Amino acid sequence: MNKYLKYFVVWLLIILADQGSKLWVYSHMSLGLDHHIKILGNLFKFTYVLNYGMAFGWQFSFKYGKLLITLVRLFASFYITIHIIRLLVHTAPPIWIWGWILLSAGAIGNCIDSVFYGIYLNNAPDTAPMKWFHGQVIDMLHIDFWSGILPDWIPIWGGQEVCVLPIFNIADMAIFFGLGLLFYAFRRLLTCQKKEQTTNFIL
Repeated sequence: MNKYLKYFVVWLLIILADQGSKLWVYSHMSLGLDHHIKILGNLFKFTYVLNYGMAFGWQFSFKYGKLLITLVRLFASFYITIHIIRLLVHTAPPIWIWGWILLSAGAIGNCIDSVFYGIYLNNAPDTAPMKWFHGQVIDMLHIDFWSGILPDWIPIWGGQEVCVLPIFNIADMAIFFGLGLLFYAFRRLLTCQKKEQTTNFIL
């Protein structure tokens, strides 16, 4: 069990750091793009915003769209956890395990927001049919190359205030790096398979 402990510790630390940062922002900052805590000038700062949908604020337009997003997050978290257990049982390469560990921690971090924050932080929108499973995800890590209001003539997003890069959180970072590790591992696997096929062909 000791050889698996490092995976569990990192997984737990990511979730705790994600939730701790979100609760700190909730209790110490005002909501909205006009309120910042500057870390590296205007380039990197904390900005407290809420995301009702998925990545980049994408949403389903029907009444229970948020509920569907939350259930998908729950299913993904459960599936990834089962997959990690299988990888550990079959002693998969560490890079595969770390990739899925990061994905799991990130998915669970944002899932907690969606399931519980509507009730415990009362941040479900007024239009939500219920507060359970309709919590908004808290984002705060803001890399601000440019932000402003888009011209009205732009379809769909015209007149909205946007920033060049999305405001994200620690869970999003874990998902991003987890996918990066898995992509790198998959590329290495394909390269090794091609080399083996070439060697066998020559022999």
